[in-house]
Amino acid sequence: MAYNVKVDVSPIYELISSFLVFTTRKWVNNLDVGMEWLEDISSRLNLDAQQAFTAAAKFPFSDYDVLYAWAIDRPSRNVAAFLDDLEKTANDILYHSSKSYIPDMTTEEVERIRSSYIPLLRKWNALYFMDVAPQYSPLLEEDAAEKATLLHKMDPEALVEYASGGIVLEPGLPIEQVVLVPSVHFRPINTYCFYSGALLIQYPIDIPELDEDEPPTCLLRLTRALANPERLRLLRYVANEPKSLQEMINNLNESEDKLMHHLMRLRVAGLLRVHLVDAKTEKFTIRPDGAAELQMFLESYIRL
Repeated sequence: MAYNVKVDVSPIYELISSFLVFTTRKWVNNLDVGMEWLEDISSRLNLDAQQAFTAAAKFPFSDYDVLYAWAIDRPSRNVAAFLDDLEKTANDILYHSSKSYIPDMTTEEVERIRSSYIPLLRKWNALYFMDVAPQYSPLLEEDAAEKATLLHKMDPEALVEYASGGIVLEPGLPIEQVVLVPSVHFRPINTYCFYSGALLIQYPIDIPELDEDEPPTCLLRLTRALANPERLRLLRYVANEPKSLQEMINNLNESEDKLMHHLMRLRVAGLLRVHLVDAKTEKFTIRPDGAAELQMFLESYIRL
């Protein structure tokens, strides 16, 4: 499989990701930030900000593919400078930059996204992100440095799976570059976005546990995922061969919604590999490292 791996880090990604989670509520029930984070921030917003972010929730979710593409091609790592550059860049230049990642992009879409999101991201940065960035940036930088070091020690396929906690790129994917980006607000899930010739993967980083007497978050995710008999049967079903969601629906007599819920629980616990067959097809199989981690975390916490 011939592709290059690039490790990229910038608070710009985290600005966009945190804004995405807050406005869309996407995956929030499975994210570490949780509903309390949403409610806490909402309680601090004035009416104008609440109305602006509520309106943003109705924008096309594909807009974020464009914002992340602009983050990849950013001239600056600084959030304020990035937003200034987006605002000042000529429309045709921004259009051609976007089109290299998203071939069907139009100038009208470029202008709509730019004019819609720049004021919102400025507001989000001022109201929330600039206060938490100093806390998270060193953690993101440290993790990215570790993964960059591994670029010279691991095969690209192995590094992608290790960094993402289970994403497997199947042969035949039309990509030339994989961009690995560490993330805090998406913890503990990995997210990915296909572009023309490229794949952006945001992976969750480890955050130090503050209280050694409390069960670690990773152990809690594992035990919660495995406490459900249906999820245990699902793991057994995918143990030997990757299965698509449609295969599961056909063979397990379960609804799509229920299967998606179980798959997400198993993914966030690190128990599943996600095989990317193409831009629209995922297959799932068990992640052996995840099963081994259960014993490791349990023994470490109990101090056997």
